[in-house]
Amino acid sequence: MATSPKPGLEAAQLPEGDVIRILLDQHAQIEELFGQTHRATGKRKQDRFDELRRLLAAHEAAEEMILRPLTRAAPGGRGVANARNHEEHMATHLLAELEKMELPSQDFADGLAEFEAKVMRHARHEEAEEFPLILQSRSEQQRVWLGRGLHTAATLAPTHPHPAAAGSTAAQYVLGPFASLLDHARDVMKRPA
Repeated sequence: MATSPKPGLEAAQLPEGDVIRILLDQHAQIEELFGQTHRATGKRKQDRFDELRRLLAAHEAAEEMILRPLTRAAPGGRGVANARNHEEHMATHLLAELEKMELPSQDFADGLAEFEAKVMRHARHEEAEEFPLILQSRSEQQRVWLGRGLHTAATLAPTHPHPAAAGSTAAQYVLGPFASLLDHARDVMKRPA
């Protein structure tokens, strides 16, 4: 299959609100947050990592709920959807481990580098294998409508990794709302008064 151009280049060519444009923009944002997390120190490092964690948790849950069923339904898409879900399952486990580590440690730095490599490889697989299936099988109007659904799913998604739900559309729908409520409450309780 043909590979996609860099995320920023292709995203600008798609209509505002297009599900693929949104995902490409998020990939670029995730890549930038990895860089900011690596470079930051102290509280700023924790803040950048928390922002990255929240974005990744919501991004992956929304993809599993909105994008994967479409990929699976596209001609030749079942294997692509299964492979992406497997990658997300593995990445969620790594993110859960990172979340438990002390940020200034070498273990965290090494784990973050490994995690980044896996996440960015996963994003490139999506861009090269999955997104073209959606672009070919769905109209522009359908993709904009799906973009709204993706936005809603991301807004309601958990903010922390949940390995039990990772890689499964059904688990995201069943466990996701409960995990999201717990995560949002946990996040509020951690905020300084």
